[in-house]
Amino acid sequence: MLSFTRTRTQQRSNRSMSLGGMDYADPKKKNGVCGKILMVSTLTALCILMLKQSPNFNVPSQFSRHEPGVTHVLVTGGAGYIGSHAALRLLKDSYRVTIVDNLSRGNLGAVHVLQQLFPEPGRLQFIYADLGDAKAVHNIFLENAFDAVMHFAAVAYVGESTLDPLKYYHNITSNTLVVLEAMAAHGVKTLIYSSTCATYGEPEKMPITEETPQLPINPYGKAKKMAEDMILDFHKNTDMAVMILRYFNVIGSDPEGRLGEAPRPELREHGRISGACFDAARGIIPGLKVRGTDYKTSDGTCIRDYIDVTDLVDAHVKALEKAKPRHVGIYNVGTGRGRSVKEFVEACKKATGVPIKVDFLPRRPGDYAEVYSDPTKIKNELNWTAKHTDLQESLQVAWRWQKAHLNGYGTPLVMSA
Repeated sequence: MLSFTRTRTQQRSNRSMSLGGMDYADPKKKNGVCGKILMVSTLTALCILMLKQSPNFNVPSQFSRHEPGVTHVLVTGGAGYIGSHAALRLLKDSYRVTIVDNLSRGNLGAVHVLQQLFPEPGRLQFIYADLGDAKAVHNIFLENAFDAVMHFAAVAYVGESTLDPLKYYHNITSNTLVVLEAMAAHGVKTLIYSSTCATYGEPEKMPITEETPQLPINPYGKAKKMAEDMILDFHKNTDMAVMILRYFNVIGSDPEGRLGEAPRPELREHGRISGACFDAARGIIPGLKVRGTDYKTSDGTCIRDYIDVTDLVDAHVKALEKAKPRHVGIYNVGTGRGRSVKEFVEACKKATGVPIKVDFLPRRPGDYAEVYSDPTKIKNELNWTAKHTDLQESLQVAWRWQKAHLNGYGTPLVMSA
């Protein structure tokens, strides 16, 4: 009996068929894929329809709309030392705050502290972004209804600026341009700019007034002055309210111990003298390095005007309250009294109770001998005066935070009274 059934010697491919060197999809497989795509599309459409019927769909965020009686302030660099203290003060005064920071120098832990203190909806939001990314910055302005900007974000070490000047021109000058362009494009009319006494350089006369010529001698001061010049030129053809605060050497921390200064360990070499004193007192570094003992000052060391961070943020808030359209206010923020580095070191020894070892070294490039302010103008026009002027007391407050936060914004220690 003959069989007419053919036996397959090769399985049919279930993936594709080949003809003339070209692959063609199996029609059954293609139909299956199309069916899945159709099913996913249908489910997506149903989900969108259900969301649109939800009462909360398309309800704008509180940060995205202006509200009567609520001032929404963008705080750039708000995760940093000064910016976080400013955000704390603004929140205490019932402002709505958005912090934008790339965390290159700031601390997310500071933001977490603020979020815990002010958890209510519509009070505080944090946005991780770099001001050098113009597209990201414009999107932030597009999605949020800002009433004012406090622009703190900047690298801020004189010594580092002499080693890496381009970083400073990019981070300070170029990024300020991005902020100005975004403000102009989105109609934000008030700017409080964080500047520095470093724009004055090494003046021939003391104290420094707002009329003292600006002749900066290091890239940090030069970059800040260029940013100021941009702001002033831009303001001439707008109705913006601009306040520029040139402040001196910042010390201290929140008196209630909620915030402090926690710089990156790799930046200790360039950091503030207060940070170096505390590191020496804690044994992190073997001693304190005082650079320059041959300046033309009473004891040969540099003289600086040390301003407590609590007073500094008070000046920013007063500037915000007094800002007027089509007006520029420029103010020095200092105590009006100069203290030598040797005086500072002695105050730090008393504040910490530690006999800190001191090494005296040659001058640091870019430093100047004597700088202190005349705060008359800010007193007369903004009714601001520094209140925390006891150097040792400001250092004691900061030292308490340092001892309670040996790992910076890591797990705090419980300190005995």
